[in-house]
Amino acid sequence: MTHEAIRNLKHITRPLPHNGKVVILNTGAIIGPEAEAMIQALHSRSAEGVYSHLEILAEKGSEKFMSSFYVGYGHKSIGDCGTGTVFVEGVSMLVAKAIQDWPLYSGQESSTRYIDFSSQRFADPVGNEKSVKILEQWRAFYVHAQEELKEDLRKRFPRQGGEDKKNYEKAIAARAFDILRGFLPAGATTNFAWHSNLRQMADKLMLLRYHPLPEVRIIAETMEDALLEAYPSSFGHKRYPETEEYNRMFMEEEYLFHDEMIGGMQFHAEGVDIMKLRRLRKWLEIRPVKTELPKQFAVCGTVEFRFLLDFGSFRDIQRHRAVCQRMPLLTFELGFEPWYLEELPDVLRREAKILLEAQKDCVRKLQVAINLSANELQYYVPMGYRTSNEVVGNLSAIIYLIELRSTRFVHPTLRNRAIEMASYMERQFGSTGLKLHLDPEPGRFDVKRGEHDIVLKN
Repeated sequence: MTHEAIRNLKHITRPLPHNGKVVILNTGAIIGPEAEAMIQALHSRSAEGVYSHLEILAEKGSEKFMSSFYVGYGHKSIGDCGTGTVFVEGVSMLVAKAIQDWPLYSGQESSTRYIDFSSQRFADPVGNEKSVKILEQWRAFYVHAQEELKEDLRKRFPRQGGEDKKNYEKAIAARAFDILRGFLPAGATTNFAWHSNLRQMADKLMLLRYHPLPEVRIIAETMEDALLEAYPSSFGHKRYPETEEYNRMFMEEEYLFHDEMIGGMQFHAEGVDIMKLRRLRKWLEIRPVKTELPKQFAVCGTVEFRFLLDFGSFRDIQRHRAVCQRMPLLTFELGFEPWYLEELPDVLRREAKILLEAQKDCVRKLQVAINLSANELQYYVPMGYRTSNEVVGNLSAIIYLIELRSTRFVHPTLRNRAIEMASYMERQFGSTGLKLHLDPEPGRFDVKRGEHDIVLKN
């Protein structure tokens, strides 16, 4: 495709408040997602072969077919056969997490590790003088602390001989962003992409339109409107009042998870059949490094972990779609993750402690003054505060999560939880032949972190 052809593509765009937007990407494909889904559906009902279905597509198009069989008759599997990509820009971290809270989510989000968030807009559902001041106080510390923190990190982790200076500086910056993201409020805005099949988009939107946060509900409605224009035969499903009311009640009463009784790591493995696991001992023992445990291990049952984790690192662990996780409610109640303070030099640490107490008091007063809900209070709480987390998964999914998130390249607060999880797994299942391939130096500062960024080459 030529440069001019790419520039002339007509993407479906919908504006969001505060200059945000929803964009449905038009790839310029001659056979689009709906047509592709139609061809696959026809292929399942005929021995004629794909070329005969392409001829039907050329003569009749896909519109009536999709509206009849996917939307009208409820053959949901047809919607699995066509995919699209939605870009959402200028929305809070809370919106990104809400949409990504889906087992089959695929996509990417702006990284707090590689992007300086000092100039990002902060979503502010209250919008008065006091709420703006709270958000700008978080920003002021984030900006003010950067250079002093980087200088301290250079002293703690001096560049070694042979290390590339550019990558070293990027690794230092990444470490600084890792620390200071704890002081960014969850209302900090971000961009993300959602790539999905048409069925999953429709099913997810059924829940998002009843999300506890108004911002999410507005974006769900905007996104559905844009998708209906982009794929007119695949959206606009009939709504059943009983189903809508059920979804509304669940999202309002049960969706967000908060358990103040969670302290240290909690582990439950009563659901695992040890006899089945022992029969598979050979495959536990001979599994090489960087090799996933076969999915068939799911028949052995599931394990559950409950623990505290700061919201910033929840953003990382939430990427593991093969495990089931609850969406945590971000509050002040479970405390600020100490690691973010411990990583600051002395002067900044004292400033940060004073700031945290003062800001918490300001947010509490704002909450009382305007009867701010616990859901909307999240916008003003920094991502270094801890949340209650519940993770349930089969052995294959849990082991993959542990091994991936226990390396030196992972944010330390999540890495520490992953190492704790590994310890529980080894104690519980070591006698069955289970061995975990863990980073031998998980706490080592590695300049290779500077190579993990994605940049355009000149």
